[in-house]
Amino acid sequence: MAWLNRALRVATARPTRSPSQGLGLRTLTSTAGPTAEKNVPYQRTLKEPRDPSTVSRGPSRPLPSTADVVVIGGGSLGCQTLYHLAKLGVSGAVLLERERLTSGTTWHTAGLLWQLRPSDVEVELLAHTRRVVSHELQEETGLHTGWIQNGGLFIASNRQRLDEYKRLMSLGKAYGVESHVLSPAETQALYPLMNVDGLYGTLYVPHDGTMDPAGTCTALTRAAAARGAQVIENCPVTGIRVRTDDFGVRRIAAVETEYGSIQTPCVVNCAGVWASTVGRMAGVKVPLVAMHHAYVVTERIEGIQNMPNVRDHDASVYLRLQGDALSVGGYESNPIFWEEVSDKFAFGLFDLDWDVFTQHIEGAINRVPVLESTGIKSTVCGPESFTPDHKPLMGEAPEVRGFFLGCGFNSAGMMLGGGCGQELAHWIIHGRPEKDMYGYDIRRFHHSLTGHQRWIRERSHESYAKNYSVVFPHDEPLAGRNMRRDPLHEELLGQGCVFQERHGWERPGWFHPRGPAPVLQYDYYGAYGTQAHGENYTYRRLLAKEYTFDFPPHHDTIKKECLACRGAAAVFNMSYFGKFYLVGPDARKAADWLFSADVSRPPGSTMYTCMLNPRGGTESDLTVSRLAPGPQASPLAPAFEGDGYYLAVGGAVAQHNWSHITTVLQDRKFRCQLIDGSEDLGMISIQGPASRTILQNVLDTDLSNEAFPFSTHKLVRAAGHQVRAMRLSFVGELGWELHVPRASCVPVYRAVMAAGAKHGLVNAGYRAIDSLSIEKGYRHWHADLRPDDSPLEAGLAFTCKLKTPVPFLGREALEKQRASGLRRRLVCFTVEEKVPMFGLEAIWRNGHVVGHVRRADFGFTIDKTIAYGYMRDPSGGPVSLDFVKSGNYSLERMGVTYAARAHLKSPFDPDNKRVKGIY
Repeated sequence: MAWLNRALRVATARPTRSPSQGLGLRTLTSTAGPTAEKNVPYQRTLKEPRDPSTVSRGPSRPLPSTADVVVIGGGSLGCQTLYHLAKLGVSGAVLLERERLTSGTTWHTAGLLWQLRPSDVEVELLAHTRRVVSHELQEETGLHTGWIQNGGLFIASNRQRLDEYKRLMSLGKAYGVESHVLSPAETQALYPLMNVDGLYGTLYVPHDGTMDPAGTCTALTRAAAARGAQVIENCPVTGIRVRTDDFGVRRIAAVETEYGSIQTPCVVNCAGVWASTVGRMAGVKVPLVAMHHAYVVTERIEGIQNMPNVRDHDASVYLRLQGDALSVGGYESNPIFWEEVSDKFAFGLFDLDWDVFTQHIEGAINRVPVLESTGIKSTVCGPESFTPDHKPLMGEAPEVRGFFLGCGFNSAGMMLGGGCGQELAHWIIHGRPEKDMYGYDIRRFHHSLTGHQRWIRERSHESYAKNYSVVFPHDEPLAGRNMRRDPLHEELLGQGCVFQERHGWERPGWFHPRGPAPVLQYDYYGAYGTQAHGENYTYRRLLAKEYTFDFPPHHDTIKKECLACRGAAAVFNMSYFGKFYLVGPDARKAADWLFSADVSRPPGSTMYTCMLNPRGGTESDLTVSRLAPGPQASPLAPAFEGDGYYLAVGGAVAQHNWSHITTVLQDRKFRCQLIDGSEDLGMISIQGPASRTILQNVLDTDLSNEAFPFSTHKLVRAAGHQVRAMRLSFVGELGWELHVPRASCVPVYRAVMAAGAKHGLVNAGYRAIDSLSIEKGYRHWHADLRPDDSPLEAGLAFTCKLKTPVPFLGREALEKQRASGLRRRLVCFTVEEKVPMFGLEAIWRNGHVVGHVRRADFGFTIDKTIAYGYMRDPSGGPVSLDFVKSGNYSLERMGVTYAARAHLKSPFDPDNKRVKGIY
């Protein structure tokens, strides 16, 4: 019998294997593949006896010739998706499993469910999973899912960790999730076997629990079958047939197996670790990697019965109650990659590598000392799929219509499965999910990254290694950097630019006054024999200083950038923005349908608008500039006849915008082109009271209000280079954007800086934009504005052409919403006490929680913290302006409430004088 302390001694005495060559990554413990037979700590699995007759038999039932939807993969996500499709009325859904249900990774999962995460959407997804497994399935089928509600306990060994848990507690109040912050003494009273030395406190969530994978999947498929769905086991998929329609669009046609094919317009890839293989069958890139993920199961522990599950993030370990024993696992900095994923794997596990697992034993023994003298009953080391940002991959693939993803769940497929399965079903049936799933949507990654193996590997490793790290507001990845750099990158790096990474782009975050801070090649945190960057790594050192829930140490530097913009002028490099052209015979029709605002203005006009989905939710906000037709192409416009538009969209969501527009053009069969000019153009924004004076010395055109009004654009020359100048502002100041051909960016930028030297012009980054824009009340998409928020709710009714008869996508939903009254409304708050906020804070009105903060920042001009959040009326009625004005408000930050004032207009320059040049 192996004992934990003996295993620890053996592991530390064992010589460390030398790293493999090439990338220096650890190879498999055994290149021969996984072990065939191991035990997992569940009462049963869906595995059948492995005799020749079982292994060699064909599909468990005949294949239908057609299906409405074919789900590939019989794990948690496949079963949940099938169940929710059937529940929503899709009777012709088929699930194909190459072996037996749960045989891939689901069968050995720990089955934990924690209700609180630092994301409001994930809290909702987890809540749905809990409802399904705790009572809905049993009520439908009479089968028990194995749900056990024993609670969850998060351990804080330092103040920042406890602050993070307090943030979760505040968010939970907005969603009715009960939680309590306990002192060390209260924690020990709840969990007597725990060592509470060095504890700052814990977060206790009494309604957390665990589920059994086999019991859950059995109940899901039983309920789905009762509604007409089919589950076919022992039926590997060998190919996916794709057809090209008359408009050149690739669409799913059929799924092929060894035993026949199924014609279908829709495939859902729920193949987990094998999802990349399934994706390649259809020509779809699936950015994930397979890694070993392990835990051990102890022998019986006296007194452990009925204890809550534990996550000690600082020790990178979790303790799952397993009857009268514990399962012990965690996340390490040197996980083992499964380099050659075997398609023969089923109900198998790997040998546990004690060199890798030792750190979890040490953390577990420190937290529950009785483990030092407790034996190990079994080890569980199986494959799991991990993604570059530790978020699942969902939604319709941009490469093929009808090919959906539901994979890459980073060992959280059981707990997120119910919520994600429901949203995926809605996505397939209605064209979009009910909730905001952008953070999971495959379109969040730029197409140049989804097939880039080094980027996928580096980012997936870092996401795995940092899975238990504190989630700080201003963290940035160190892996997969410098993938996309704009023409001003080196110029700004030399001036002290500290870059952020978005969508693969390096964009300016803020400017460090003490010299360059380059982002170096990823060092895997010293794992796999790589040399870790030392203390002289400036970028990492600056980033580490941002690891706080207080005002960051660079607060005053960002303040200087903001106040310079308000008092004189600042230049912002926004080259990473997406820049598209919409041209062609039906471009006018397409623009009228796509954009909520009236864009039928003369050439030279620029409009701020939204793009909506059929439910009236906001898929994007952007600027649309009407172009004059021209027979010859130039670096600033393609050749076209008729109507044309130039679109500028946030760079972090450019792929999402591209995919949304492309989908609408395909569905409506508009005859027009969408052309991507993002890599060909730079974008420099000069903002502030002195911007006109500065630019008048650079541009060869009159910049007066009469000659160059707000919300217009012109082709002009800047320091001898042709550029497109737009009079716009995203910070609420007099200013212009210069859209510049790539080769001209550096000379134009240098000319602007030279002209501004005597007028106080400074470089500024996106941290300043965040502060300046929230101060002015400008919306940030996917913070204040998401696909489940309508422009009416967000205070953007002015972007909607509802007073015209012109139809547009989402109009009917907006009209219904306006007629019935808004059930929630985005409201601005300022906090009297100088305290930092970052989002997720609970909003209190007259003693009741009415919502939570979506976005918060500090406004340096008004010297106050500013927060935006959506409010609801607890009675369920419409949220009128009188309801907003009549309340007494406070915002809860980490369990402490702060008096707040609600605003119906921007707290800074509410009459919009400054963008008009009135100071």
